[in-house]
Order: sequence, then structure tokens, then C-alpha cells
Amino acid sequence: MKITRVETHVCNARMRNWIFVKVITDQPGLWGWGEATLEWHTRSVVGAIEDVSQLIVGEDPRRIEHLWQMMNRQHFWHGNNVVRGTAISGIDIALWDILGKIHNVPSHELMGGKVRDFIRLYSHLGGGKMEDFYQTKPDDANRFAELALQSVAEGFSAFKSMAVPVTDTLEGLKPIHYAEACVAAMRDAVGVDVDIMVDCHARPSPRMGMQFAKALEPYGLYFFEEPCWPEHMTDIARIQESVTTPVATGERLTSIHAFRDLLSLRAASVLQPDIVHCGGLTAALKIRAMAEAYGVSIAPHNPQGPVSTAASLEFGFATPNYIICETVHNDVPWREEVVQEGFSINKSNRTVTPSAKPGLGIEINEAIIKKHPFEQELPQRVFYKDGAVGDW
Repeated sequence: MKITRVETHVCNARMRNWIFVKVITDQPGLWGWGEATLEWHTRSVVGAIEDVSQLIVGEDPRRIEHLWQMMNRQHFWHGNNVVRGTAISGIDIALWDILGKIHNVPSHELMGGKVRDFIRLYSHLGGGKMEDFYQTKPDDANRFAELALQSVAEGFSAFKSMAVPVTDTLEGLKPIHYAEACVAAMRDAVGVDVDIMVDCHARPSPRMGMQFAKALEPYGLYFFEEPCWPEHMTDIARIQESVTTPVATGERLTSIHAFRDLLSLRAASVLQPDIVHCGGLTAALKIRAMAEAYGVSIAPHNPQGPVSTAASLEFGFATPNYIICETVHNDVPWREEVVQEGFSINKSNRTVTPSAKPGLGIEINEAIIKKHPFEQELPQRVFYKDGAVGDW
């Protein structure tokens, strides 16, 4: 059994171009689907997949660890940058899909078997609609409350918000009060039985991140995400030590070694590896083992396309310390047309039961993809009031 070729299929989904990876074998009807979506780097990733695929075409797709080692270590440069890491991830996910199809079992059965009966989903405010999640004004606390109630009405028991505004490296109380007002409004709207997450998007400096963390601590957040740049790991650790709120981070880390460093600092209570950036399911399995040894939870970053979601769920059904699955459903109105999914969603409480279909349990509709060809992603640029560059 050999890999014969690796294809990329790009599908524009407004804010992102979904990059679907199809690994095809010499066995009739046997292929696997992966995803390698990376905003604003679509052409780079497609090229990197073509480069990396030279290492695996002609190889046995069942040797997943061996192929992962080749993709990660050969051609001199290791796969620990986001472009090559994303390319490797997309191919690796597809290999796990193939292996499940070969053995006629869901992928989670090959990762150790099912450890739970269902997985809880959480939503972005607005269901992932770009205007609602990213562009709600920080001084409009009432709008945050409205969107929170909308998430609960859609069945979600947990949601994530961008309640921390763009913030200069040092500011006064205004942005702190904005964030506190938005979180207070959401908490008042949904009560204590719904979990609220706040994503800082690594906008603040370490000092401002600390102030936001302390100001929002009384509201009982499920987790507080990316309080500052991931490059400031020691500062993230200081923030975690200073508040009882669980700190979550890891979506921008693209190697198992970076997660090792994060864990050794005890910098987070929740790891958020992005399975389409960190090295795929093979890397995620290595990260989960390290996290379990430290008693740290896993909640993968997952705002991309439907293959990423299927991979996260398969991983979650086999991962003891996996706590919740990020999901978007209103990013584009035709999202469900792109994929046939094997898992089942209970929309009354937004929980998922496992797929019984082999591999990732999905099939991609290539005809629908062709209706939404590549378009340059919308720029998301941020400047502070004085014109200096800020973080989106």
C-alpha cells in the first residue's frame, strides 16, 4: 500500500480560506481528508504541502509516526514554524483518516479507545460570525449580553467572547472598565450555570494582561485565554499564579517542545493546541500525554473548517483530560453543505456523541468547494490611537 499523491482543495469561507488536504493511495477508493487552514498564509501553506509531500509520496500511509518524523525532521529545517507545521498537520490528519478506514473503525479507537460518552461544545459569540465576534464595540456591554443570550438560546452551555479590547502596552483604567462591564453584563444575562470564556487574543502586554486577569477574576470565568503574547511564557505563568481563574494558551505554539516549556513553567491550566498547526493528531497525542502528567486540561483551538472539528472530536473521545470542543457554525451559511459528518450533535444542549464511521467519519463535497474558490483574506490590521502598530 502506497501514497500516490497529495492534493489541496481551497475553499473561501470569508475570513479564512479553508485548506483541505486529500491524501490518495494506490488502493481503489482509499483516501483521507485533513485540514491545513492558516489565515493570510494560504498560498504559503499550499506550497509547503507540495514541498513536504515529496517526502511521503510512495510511502506506506499506515506508518504514521514514521512519516511524521520524516515530515518534521527531514529537509534540514524542522517543522516547528507555523507554515510547515500547518502543512504537516494537514497531511497527518489525513493519514489518521486513512488508517481508520483501513481498519474500519473511528480514529479515536486507534488512539486508545473511547474514554467518554459525549463532548460538550462551546460557541463563539455570534456563532463565529466575524462581525459579531471580532467587531462588537468594547463599550457596548448590552450587545455582549444580547449575543450571550443568543448562544444560550441556541443550546450552548458555554461560549467565548472577545471582551478585552485592543490595548496599548500600558493604559489607564478605561480598557479595564470596558472589559469588566462587558463580562458583568454577560454574567448577569446568563447566570452562573453557563460558562463564560474571555479571549484576550494576546492583545495586552504582560502588565495589562495581569490587570485584566485580576479585574475579571470575580466573574468566575471558565478560562481566560492568551492574556499576553505566547513569547512571554514566564509572564503567562506569573498571571496564572496570581489569579484563581484558569489561564488557557497554546494555539500559537507549533512544536511539542514549546508545550514542554509551557508546562514546565506551569504557565497554564488549559492547553489549546491547534491540531491543524501543532503537527496534527500525532503531535496532539504527544501533547496530551505531557499535559496529563502535569494535571493540565486540553481544549484544542478550533475556529477553522469542518475537518479540523472532526479531528478535534476524534481526539477528544480518546483523551482523558480533554474538557470541551471549540466550534463555529455561523461563519458561512453553507458550512454544512461542504461536509457529511459521522458524529451527532444534540442541539438542545450542544453535545456530541461519537461517530461510528471509519476514520474521521467525514466526506468532503468537492463540488461545493469549487463554488467558493480562493479569495484573498480580509485584512485585520490594528493601530493604537497614536498610529503605532497594535495586535489584532
